[in-house]
Amino acid sequence: MKWTDSLEVAIALCEAHPDVDPRHIRFTDLHQWVLGLPGFDDEPNRSGEKILEAIQMAWIDEAD
Repeated sequence: MKWTDSLEVAIALCEAHPDVDPRHIRFTDLHQWVLGLPGFDDEPNRSGEKILEAIQMAWIDEAD
């Protein structure tokens, strides 16, 4: 997975953190959780606010 695979990342986050409401997470936490996902293989510094927002929005959609 890469930073740009926002839907795939969101699904993995939803499975890894089922009790977390993605509407109330900090981007610093989100960044660390993405880096810790099995199968995630991208440079930590390639993410930015827009990418994290896209992942968060996809996660919200998956959680609903």
